[in-house]
Amino acid sequence: MSHSTVPRSRPEAEKTDKTPVRSGAATGSGGRRPSGKLSLRTRFRRDRVLLLMTLPAVALILLFNYLPILGNVVAFQDYDPYISDNGVVSILHSPWVGLENFQRLFEDSAFWEAVQNTLVLFFLQLVLYFPIPIALALLINSVVRPRVRAVSQAILYLPHFFSWVLVIAVFQQLFGGAGILSQLLRQHGYDGIDIMTDPETFKFLITAQSVWKDAGWGIIVFLAALASVNPDLYEAAAMDGANRWRRMWHVTLPALRPVIALLLVLRVGDALTVGFEQILLQRDAVGPGASEVLDTFVWWNGVRNQDFGYAAAAGLIKGVISLGLVLIANKVAHLMGEQGVYKK
Repeated sequence: MSHSTVPRSRPEAEKTDKTPVRSGAATGSGGRRPSGKLSLRTRFRRDRVLLLMTLPAVALILLFNYLPILGNVVAFQDYDPYISDNGVVSILHSPWVGLENFQRLFEDSAFWEAVQNTLVLFFLQLVLYFPIPIALALLINSVVRPRVRAVSQAILYLPHFFSWVLVIAVFQQLFGGAGILSQLLRQHGYDGIDIMTDPETFKFLITAQSVWKDAGWGIIVFLAALASVNPDLYEAAAMDGANRWRRMWHVTLPALRPVIALLLVLRVGDALTVGFEQILLQRDAVGPGASEVLDTFVWWNGVRNQDFGYAAAAGLIKGVISLGLVLIANKVAHLMGEQGVYKK
C-alpha cells in the first residue's frame, strides 16, 4: 500500500484541517507576485549595490553616446560653428533649412556612389571575411598539443595590434609598384603590377587587409564558445561511429550557431561602417570614385569642406539605415530560433 493511501488518524486529520491558511499565500508574500516574480521594489532593494556600481558607466554612456545625438539637429540647419565659441549657441543661432540638406543629398551623385561602394565592400567582407574567423577557430580547436595551439593563437592575434598605417605599409612593400611581387615578375620577364593603385582591385585589397589584420582577433569569441562544449558529446558521437567531420558538423557547429547569429546581426548593423581610417589613408592612391564610402564622404564634406549640416544629414541617414538593418537581422535570427541581440 502506498503512502498516499494510508488512512490518517482522526486527531491528525483534525489538526491538519484546522491549520490556518496565510492570507499572503494566494497573492504571494515577501514581495512576490502570484507568478513567482519579485516586484520591482524588491528587486531594486536586492540589487541596489550593483545598480550603484553601474551608475558611473551609465553616466559615461549618456554623456558620450546619447547626449551627442541631440547634435543631429544641425542636419536641418545651415550650421555655422563660427557664430560663437559656444557650440550650443552656434546651434541655436544657425539658420533653419528644414529638409534642404537631405534634398541635396538625394540629388548628389557622389553620395549615391559612396553608398554603392559601401554596400559592395560590406557584401565582400561578409562573404570573404566573416567565415574566416570561424574556420580558424575550428582549426585551432582541433590542435591537440597545447603549446602549438598557444603559439598559433599568438601569431594570428599579432596583426590586430598593428596600426593601419603599418598594415598599409606592409601591403605596399608586397603589392606596390616597387614591391616584392612586382620585382619578382620583372625578374622573370613580365611586366610589373601595382595593386595598391588599381581602382578595379581596390575593394578586394581592402578586404584582404581586413582579413590579415583582424581575422585572428575575431576567433577569440568562437574559441570561448567552443570551450563551453561538453566533451561527452564528442565521445558519444565517436562511439556512434561519427568521424571528425561528422563530429564537427553535428556537435561543434551547432554549439557555435548562437554566437554566429549574434555576431552576424551585429555585423549587419555595422554594414555601413567599412573602415574609415583604412580607406582614408588609401583614398588618394585610387581616387574617390573607387574608395569613397559613407564615412569618408561625411568626413570630406563636414571637416574638409566645412559643410557641417550637409555631412550631418548624410551621417543621420547612415545611422537610421543601420538601426533598421539591426532590427531586421535580429528578427531573422528570431525566426531561425536564435536569440540575437535581444530576446523576443
